[in-house]
Amino acid sequence: MNIRRWLHQHSLKLLAIRDTPEAIAGGVAIGIFFGVTPLFGLKTLSAIFFAWLTGSNILAAVISGALHDVILPFMPIIYRWEYNVGFWILSHPHHWPPPLAHMHWEGAAWRHWTTFFSVGKPLLVGGCVCAAPVSFLFFFITRAVVARHQRKKQAHEHPPEPEEVNPS
Repeated sequence: MNIRRWLHQHSLKLLAIRDTPEAIAGGVAIGIFFGVTPLFGLKTLSAIFFAWLTGSNILAAVISGALHDVILPFMPIIYRWEYNVGFWILSHPHHWPPPLAHMHWEGAAWRHWTTFFSVGKPLLVGGCVCAAPVSFLFFFITRAVVARHQRKKQAHEHPPEPEEVNPS
């Protein structure tokens, strides 16, 4: 997969949406937020629901939520970083989690429901904390880019009419 081509194609799709720059940017921010959180299987549904709830563009949320498809090879690193941040936030006194080499997990331990509290809770908290600033950044960048694109498009479609010269 060519990342540059994928980003270009999806950015063109976002610019083709007919909505306000704020609604499109809100959808992108929501999609980015849920795209990097560890809500396996719920990313798209969550993005659609929150875009609808906030009046943001649902299509923009779905398109930008697919960003995790491009960064899929890096998701284990991102999830580990999010887990570290969440573990640090939830631990009292604050400390970083043990290195992966020191963790002892048998195969059955991952399938037990209490694993959510030991691994899932820090991963979810860290994912939300790490995704929020990135989402806000994408909101402002997208709003500026879409507004500029819409102004250019409007100026191109409706050029100003020449003024009449009055021979007095």
